[in-house]
Amino acid sequence: MTLHINATVERWPVDGHFTIARGAKTFVDLLVVAVSDGTYIGQGEGTAIYYRGEAAEECLRQIARVTDALAASTAPMARALLQAELPPGAARNALDCALWDLEAKQTGQPLWQLIGIKSPPMPLETAFTISLGTPDKMHADARTAAEGGYGVLKLKLNGDADRDRVAAVRAGAPKARIIVDANESWGAMDIVAEAEMLKTLGVAMIEQPLPVGQDAALASLSSPLPIFADESCHVAADVPRLADLYQGVNIKLDKAGGLTEALALCKAAESAKMDVMVGCMLSTSLAIQASFLVAQMASWVDLDGPALLQKDRPGGFVFADGHLSPATPLTR
Repeated sequence: MTLHINATVERWPVDGHFTIARGAKTFVDLLVVAVSDGTYIGQGEGTAIYYRGEAAEECLRQIARVTDALAASTAPMARALLQAELPPGAARNALDCALWDLEAKQTGQPLWQLIGIKSPPMPLETAFTISLGTPDKMHADARTAAEGGYGVLKLKLNGDADRDRVAAVRAGAPKARIIVDANESWGAMDIVAEAEMLKTLGVAMIEQPLPVGQDAALASLSSPLPIFADESCHVAADVPRLADLYQGVNIKLDKAGGLTEALALCKAAESAKMDVMVGCMLSTSLAIQASFLVAQMASWVDLDGPALLQKDRPGGFVFADGHLSPATPLTR
């Protein structure tokens, strides 16, 4: 059996804009990988981790470099080789997920069974992202999201007038649970004081307040809100150095480099008694298929990537009443 690997880049427009502390996006370039054994085709999708210098074109080159090395392998063997051949990132993620999808089709098992989940996946409540903007704009966006059924809102902040932004969102969505993502922008702030104030506004969790490399500063803090690592945590090997600093980790398949490593990271976090959030980059539902399975084991779910695009792939996930579920129930 020979594996045939094909990779392309697709450009998908964002619905309006997606703005965080590091900048704004109006489109996203997605790496799409297909692996065929001549009978079945497995597919995967990845989004370049731009804050680490990744770009979709470089991801294509990474895939090309390993194509020959994986061609003569079975899907499970190719996955094992892949972990050593490529670093964590979007290229390895897209290829790893395509290989898992191929094996599921070859064996006739749904992917959730193949990775050891005991029962069919259930619909999940997902956070909806409120992009960084003026308090008035975030108020309006939060109100629209709440009226659309979203009960969990994830606010993008940047360390400048964040309390005003959170207060505006709270006014726009009085009943919503709120989590805030600073995207490394709070390096000059009193994190405990900020957390105390945000807690009075009903914030439930803070994500990545400090820049990567400054995590040790959290050791001396006693935050009234749990703090989760995002940019600081990519793979399972990161967990030991973070376990005494953060209360949880945000697992993203693009950061981890695929479903294989994401599952290992989930186990490492559980062993370290850290909470788990499963997030995503801007993406279509193709990228969410594997993340949705990992999210069955998470306390927080942030898989709204497809809902932030102007359109999704046909047959993608259904977003309704703040929940996401497959278009076709995964019952077999």
